[in-house]
Amino acid sequence: MPSNGSPRRDRTGRNLNADILSDLGSALAGSPGLAASANLNPERRFPSMFEPVHGSAPDTAGQGLTNPVGAVGSAALMLEYFGLPDQAARLNKAIEATTAAGILTREVGGTGATEDVAKGLIDALTI
Repeated sequence: MPSNGSPRRDRTGRNLNADILSDLGSALAGSPGLAASANLNPERRFPSMFEPVHGSAPDTAGQGLTNPVGAVGSAALMLEYFGLPDQAARLNKAIEATTAAGILTREVGGTGATEDVAKGLIDALTI
């Protein structure tokens, strides 16, 4: 959903509308497990929240089904928000390397469990 040729995929909106858009956008990308989200307080008067679009996925907890990519992407958004762009870039590069290597969970055509993708992300960070 990039616009104006920008590589960024940020979108803003009121909470309910933005929640619906992030759900639809992640479904178009292939899975809610891939999408990161941030609910930002631009004035920084109140806490901001960073989470994968699928939330904590309690219905699949402990089954190895949840895709950790959205959670790691959300951590990258948080690091960027905190003024740590280099650290955010490392997380994003780990996501790119892991997915490019085909280390994927089942809902996006892979054979890996949550732990396999998490290990791939960690391995990519240690390179």
